[in-house]
Amino acid sequence: MKSTLDAVISNFEVSGDFIKDEKIKCGNINDTYMAIFKSENGSNNRYIVQRINHNVFKEPYKLMENVTAITQHIRKKVIKQGGDPSRETINFVPTQKGEYIYKCDYGNYWRAYNYIGDARTYQIVEDPIHLYNAGKAFGRFQKFLSDFPVKNLYDTIPDFHNTPKRFKVLLDAIDQDQAGRVKSVQSEINFIKKREPELSLISNLLESGQLPLRVTHNDTKFNNVLIDNKSGEGICVIDLDTVMPGSSLYDFGDSIRSGANTSEEDERDLTKISLDLGLFEEFTRGYLELAGEFLTPIEIKYLSFSARLITLELGMRFLTDHINGDVYFKTNYEGHNLVRTRAQFKLVQDMEFKYEKMERVVEKYTNGRFSAVYEDINKNKRALFPAL
Repeated sequence: MKSTLDAVISNFEVSGDFIKDEKIKCGNINDTYMAIFKSENGSNNRYIVQRINHNVFKEPYKLMENVTAITQHIRKKVIKQGGDPSRETINFVPTQKGEYIYKCDYGNYWRAYNYIGDARTYQIVEDPIHLYNAGKAFGRFQKFLSDFPVKNLYDTIPDFHNTPKRFKVLLDAIDQDQAGRVKSVQSEINFIKKREPELSLISNLLESGQLPLRVTHNDTKFNNVLIDNKSGEGICVIDLDTVMPGSSLYDFGDSIRSGANTSEEDERDLTKISLDLGLFEEFTRGYLELAGEFLTPIEIKYLSFSARLITLELGMRFLTDHINGDVYFKTNYEGHNLVRTRAQFKLVQDMEFKYEKMERVVEKYTNGRFSAVYEDINKNKRALFPAL
């Protein structure tokens, strides 16, 4: 009897006879499987098969238009540079009808792509060189897409990094207090309100055109880079569902939030939470090796700030969900979202304390080309960041 996955993948242009499938237990959004087929020469062909969560991604066809367009764009760049397109970008498998998405009889949406072997992802940084190489990988990703027509992309999750709108949602949650928790989180609410002037900075710069609109990944966690088993290089950026128009600062900031943190994002012991400046430097060094070629002075200017903003934004989202009664993020125990909130806010505080050192790192790897930028931001630091 055929498995459900076998019935699904038979609609794709796969090669070989189906052997088995395995559930991959990672990721919080889509259902992911490994499908293994035996080829004529006796070797195994592996494919990744995913069910797209259409409750989160409301328009799966548009999502797939985004990811196939950018991966094909990257593929051309890799070939032009003499790289290996089978390993340096995701290669989607078409359906029997020549599409890249299949809707099954149950109303679910599926896609398949070639498995990339001899590489893996890491949930935590085990070797600082891996974070340097992840920085290079994300920098290369943005560099390859720096000439992509960004307005051709759809917003897969509208207002994903609209920090002022996230703040308004928090204020609405406070007013409604539907779980009766507002009274117990006044210090966390005050933490956000004290930093309110910072929240709209990047959004305002985008709206005014001072920051360029770019193709952004929007989920640049360390575990979204495939690390080659032999070389340790970051060979391929994965998990592209949130690729859409945005600011390069969103991607840099989230990379630092997740990769240079000394603890998990739900660490209860706040004394364990800090920004590891060594890891910050490793990622920044790798990222600017590739991205430094095309970033504008104003993007460089706000790299360090972006790490604080994205960390603050995520903490604000956890706090909103806690106040609402834990209706969005998965939780493992009562108060989990509040623990997450406090962990993010502690990291923000440490970034504020180490801010000038972060600035010096960025300046170091731009070879002083933007020294005037740093003089300007230091002169106006109190006006820009009143929470410092």
